[in-house]
Amino acid sequence: MTPPAAMLILHVFPSFAVGGAQMRMATLANRFGARFRHAIVALDRQTGCRSHLDPGLDVTFIDPPAPAPSLPGRLRSIRAMLREIGPDLLITSNWGSIEWAMARPLAGIRRHIHTEDGFGPEERQSQLRRRVLTRRIALRRSEVVVPSSTLNDIARQVWRLPPQRLHYIANGIDLERFHPAAPARTEGSGLTVLCVAGLRAEKNLGRLLRALALADLTPRPRLLIAGDGPEGAALRDLAARLSLDVEFLGDIADPAPLYRAADLFALSSDTEQMPLSVIEAMASGLPVIATAVGDIRAMVSEQNRPLLAHCSDEALAGAFRAAGTMDLTVIGAANRRRAETLFDVARMTADWLGLLAPCAPNGDLRPR
Repeated sequence: MTPPAAMLILHVFPSFAVGGAQMRMATLANRFGARFRHAIVALDRQTGCRSHLDPGLDVTFIDPPAPAPSLPGRLRSIRAMLREIGPDLLITSNWGSIEWAMARPLAGIRRHIHTEDGFGPEERQSQLRRRVLTRRIALRRSEVVVPSSTLNDIARQVWRLPPQRLHYIANGIDLERFHPAAPARTEGSGLTVLCVAGLRAEKNLGRLLRALALADLTPRPRLLIAGDGPEGAALRDLAARLSLDVEFLGDIADPAPLYRAADLFALSSDTEQMPLSVIEAMASGLPVIATAVGDIRAMVSEQNRPLLAHCSDEALAGAFRAAGTMDLTVIGAANRRRAETLFDVARMTADWLGLLAPCAPNGDLRPR
């Protein structure tokens, strides 16, 4: 008798370029192994994160339907594709895939999980009313996963989603892969500052560059930026005009060695929730200088909190100056301990398996 095929999960992403939500999906899929088959739709056709998926996984990439000018037309196209694929479970990601959540009941797909990881620049200050109402209606019968307490509060209080359908699952990473290195900086040398982020407007890396210039540290620090995106050319021009020592590294397949080569991690975003890069920095024993957005203040150790700043060039520059007066080794060690307590990938994997079990036939998630 032929064993039944593994459960098919259809993942819909606005983009499958390298980013926090995409890397989490790749990490989970790799750890789940043969328990599931996966189909992935990247609505912008960018699939850079596919290189992080284990080549032994059963993964298919599917082109999105041709865009239609009207919402009813798009929903009909999505409904047809959902019926053709016939997934056991649909998982949508962020606002960019919300129309798939809307079309899901029209296609007769019973099981749906929506993940929400944060907001673009258009919602960094406040929620857009149309989007609030759409989420409230489209997601009221879906399971919704958020990685931060800030998002959990928004989903409950602003979107008014049923509390029993909300699931807070903190992001987790491989704590063996991201680990501290022995101190290597020579006395009197400048700090090596690392930023791992997409070069997009909401990450506001221009603020980071201007803050370093304002801080006017001696010796001059070296800044490493790992990531790519549409703001790259403008940021390179700004770094040159400010006469900063900056190296733009582009997308890095394995950033773990970069963390071990740095003295500090920095993030200057206008909006975040629970950024994986901050967790990776903490696990690598680095102090974190960042804007105090989303859950970052709750994420880092108590010793690190004086290095968090308001969203301004001057405040971030002040955090860099303050770092020069503090014992960075002590802060980094406290961050590592906190990462071990809160952000282990094994805990995240177990939480997700618990959520997925009711979606499987007879709750059986054993590999086929």
